[in-house]
Amino acid sequence: MNTAVVLFTRDLRVHDHAGLSRAAAEHDAVLPLFVFDDRLVTRAGAARQAFLHASLADLRASLRATGADLVIRHGDPVVETACMARAHGASAVYIADDASAYAQRRLRRLEGARLDVRLHDGIAVVPPGALAPDGRDHYRVFTPYWRRWRDESTAGALAPPSRLRLPDGVDAGPLLQVEHAGGEREARGRLARWLTGGLRDYDSERDVLAADATSRLSPYLHFGCISANEVVARARAKGPFADAFVRQLCWRDFYLQLLAANPELETVDLYPPEHEWLDDDEALERWREGETGVPIVDAGIRQLRAEGWIGNRARLIVAAYLTKTLALDWRHGAALFAELLIDADVANNVGNWQWVAGTGVDTRRRRRFSANRQAERFDPEGAYVAAYA
Repeated sequence: MNTAVVLFTRDLRVHDHAGLSRAAAEHDAVLPLFVFDDRLVTRAGAARQAFLHASLADLRASLRATGADLVIRHGDPVVETACMARAHGASAVYIADDASAYAQRRLRRLEGARLDVRLHDGIAVVPPGALAPDGRDHYRVFTPYWRRWRDESTAGALAPPSRLRLPDGVDAGPLLQVEHAGGEREARGRLARWLTGGLRDYDSERDVLAADATSRLSPYLHFGCISANEVVARARAKGPFADAFVRQLCWRDFYLQLLAANPELETVDLYPPEHEWLDDDEALERWREGETGVPIVDAGIRQLRAEGWIGNRARLIVAAYLTKTLALDWRHGAALFAELLIDADVANNVGNWQWVAGTGVDTRRRRRFSANRQAERFDPEGAYVAAYA
């Protein structure tokens, strides 16, 4: 029997999944696999872990509806994938390409394990490296990237395979059941509601902190419960007023191509800071706990701790206060976000933190933000602060 392993990573869906579709078309049997790398999972906050388990349960249900299953293993993803491939005579391993240093190490090790690794796109709308300015291999300024990116055509979303056959004798393994939103069905429903409800007012309302006027799709995009390609295609179909929303998804691709070209970006400044970071553990702890005494900053941190999510304007406010007001290293903030955010995407996280800190792609690196002024503009009635007092 000609068998393939599909190793799921940040693509927990059956719609618009190139690897799953190719494996189904080219092989008699397909072994869908997810490996919990406990070294990563245990560093994630409870909200992100719950979201991941809910998303995997939804993916398992979708795969079972096709006649297959989601096989769950714990340990080193490369070791477990190689073991499953050899145990079931798999001739190929399908995996989505990704930009982080962790993902690239995983890919090199899979290839070094003498597996026939077949990469497919599935994380970005426009894959890293597909667009580049003259004389360089990637963009470091967003606006020219956006001009190129928006002219790229968007492929139609692939339909999920109707039938899959799991190899004989596979133990799928247990999966923790949690009460949490997450998964492809919720993502697709959320997108449909957003496109008919919130999208039209997005540009005018997105920064109003108490309005909750964003799509809240970022966790679903991070785990690939819905493809960014499909989100962009369906938003564009609504007309030009979707451009402000689509532009935010372009930022996601922009940071992915930046990280792919600069893998050290997770810990190393893209550009040198203009001053030395201060060392103030007490101030850092007050910021981490939402006890700075600045209401708008503290509200943002408290929402983050309570929900595992905050909107982009709130992220900017709390990040600017840490790096520009307290003059503390952006890496402290990036670490807290990586721990607590459900949508803790490496590329977006470090890209945005470096942008705010003045060590990244912001062309105005000395930009300043007044927390009080931000509150006056984006929470004039104090409703957001009151909600997280």
